[in-house]
Amino acid sequence: MQIAEKFMTMLRCPLSGAPLQQGDHGLASRDGSLHYRISPSGVPLFAEHFCTDDARRQQAHFEKIAGIYINNLGYPHTQEYAAYLDRAFLDIAAEASLGSTAEICCGSGEAFRLLGNKVGTGLGIDISLSMLEAAKTSLLDAEQYCFVQGDATRLPLADGLFDSVFIIGGIHHVNDRQQLFREVFRILKPGGRFYWREPVSDFFLWRWLRALIYRLSPSLDDKTERPLLYRETVPPLENAGFVLKTWQTYGFFGYCLLMNSDVLVFNRAFRHIPGIRGITRLAARLDHAITSLHAFRRYGLIVIGMAEKPG
Repeated sequence: MQIAEKFMTMLRCPLSGAPLQQGDHGLASRDGSLHYRISPSGVPLFAEHFCTDDARRQQAHFEKIAGIYINNLGYPHTQEYAAYLDRAFLDIAAEASLGSTAEICCGSGEAFRLLGNKVGTGLGIDISLSMLEAAKTSLLDAEQYCFVQGDATRLPLADGLFDSVFIIGGIHHVNDRQQLFREVFRILKPGGRFYWREPVSDFFLWRWLRALIYRLSPSLDDKTERPLLYRETVPPLENAGFVLKTWQTYGFFGYCLLMNSDVLVFNRAFRHIPGIRGITRLAARLDHAITSLHAFRRYGLIVIGMAEKPG
């Protein structure tokens, strides 16, 4: 399967950084020394040649739980609380320039689905081929989107290419965050913005609960999943060259109870409670009131942030 020319101009060899060309058997470096297969559905498989041990572990983990993960997003209470977080994310991303947009650790393409037709050209990268296949199924416009398998710490993308970069739920899977942020900085245009939504554990209670849950749940991998901390995130962002513009947390007890069906088995039974959608909306409003208080602005379970590459 052929990759559209406009996407070929974006792709680079992750090992050399050199441009690539298409051939009968996939992609190759211009000198023909490196070759990359393309899956039957049209996904370039860069991770077959470069993949850190952490990324390989996550790849195996997500190939195992991809179906469970997607199913857990289908419960009515999960959908309602996620809709609240989506609105908060879109409020912060309202001024994003979406001409050329990258979604890193894209999974099933959550950011692209949220942004919808506002995206001019979207390129998504993830380590899990199963998740990329789900993204291609849900985002069928081949003219607008391209998905590639690759490691987030060595992106197979050209320098200074994107107006905006998004990561939803991917940073906490990457242990080498300094290198991740350097890569995001590299592919952004001057003045480009980096948006993220991630689990955060600046509140001691969440750190303790997550430390326990991450070790007990088969849906989580405590070796390569580490929620963000402000003090561990902002310095590497700034070292990469970014200027932090937004750091706001969301979700409190309502999130803890209603958004963890993958790890709290009893949570799945909530879908049978009459009026659960209304109960969830009320819980989201209460959580929002708590995390809007000055003393609790960094104590939520989810952080939505934005950093800018100086122009």
